[in-house]
Amino acid sequence: MNRQEHLLLIDGMALLFRAFFATAVSGQFMVNSQGMPTNGVQGFIKHVLTAIEYMRPTHAAICWDMGSQTFRNELFSDYKSNRQAPPVELQPQFDLAKEVAGSFLLPNIGVKGYEADDCIGTIAKQEHQGRRVTILSGDKDLLQLLDQNIEVTLLQKGFGNYLTYTEESFAHQYAITPKQFIDVKALMGDPSDGYPGVKGIGEKTAFKLVREFGTIDGILENIEQLTPSQQKKMREGFDMLHLSRQLAEINCDVPLVWDITEADWEGVSKEAEEAVEQLELKTVRRHLTQMKAAAAYSEAADPFA
Repeated sequence: MNRQEHLLLIDGMALLFRAFFATAVSGQFMVNSQGMPTNGVQGFIKHVLTAIEYMRPTHAAICWDMGSQTFRNELFSDYKSNRQAPPVELQPQFDLAKEVAGSFLLPNIGVKGYEADDCIGTIAKQEHQGRRVTILSGDKDLLQLLDQNIEVTLLQKGFGNYLTYTEESFAHQYAITPKQFIDVKALMGDPSDGYPGVKGIGEKTAFKLVREFGTIDGILENIEQLTPSQQKKMREGFDMLHLSRQLAEINCDVPLVWDITEADWEGVSKEAEEAVEQLELKTVRRHLTQMKAAAAYSEAADPFA
């Protein structure tokens, strides 16, 4: 009996940045004999392989940002303008990470003008009927995508430590729906993305208002029920509030070319092992050795597996 299909969608940018900064703080850039820093790539691939071992998906793909300018910059010129350029040691690792992922036969998905989140959302909403979809990231913004058969797994400190949300567990913890989370983000803003939301409305108040009135429109329709201070903030922040909601919402209609059969996961290929050797990815090589040993032990322990 075939097991249910399970698609793992990986936020490549989130994993690569996390892996890079985990070792960059101590200056461990892992430069190979070609002069290429590989610390981010090695941690990135280790995160990917660890997740695949743990989740055992039937399909896996990686989504990426394609440049710094997206449709959100057209809506708001200051969107993410507060972010510094990536460190010089990280810059060559963007293309290298995609190259190595490709050698593992993992599709690299990205569309110019859109963020990785938008590609993840588009594919997840296309594919969740009839199969399980897991989104792997470190970014809580993706929680708005939770749906039937769509779960979001957030990386915790280290490798193999995860916090997984389902539509039900999210609602139990936050007492709102995933879609309402967009309105919460719009109200409180996001300093890391550079949009302010409503000045003076923090996370606690944003959740409280959305729980009470349901939506931003519901809050505005009942604005007289707010405290005088909240009314003043909402009226002064009206224009930015609606813009912030557009910026906060993940676009699930990206015009991307996607075929799930290209994301079939059939294990580590010979090509991948050769790429690991050629690029001198010693951390990844050790991890592959451990994977093989674990697989051999499992097979020996259960010959009928």
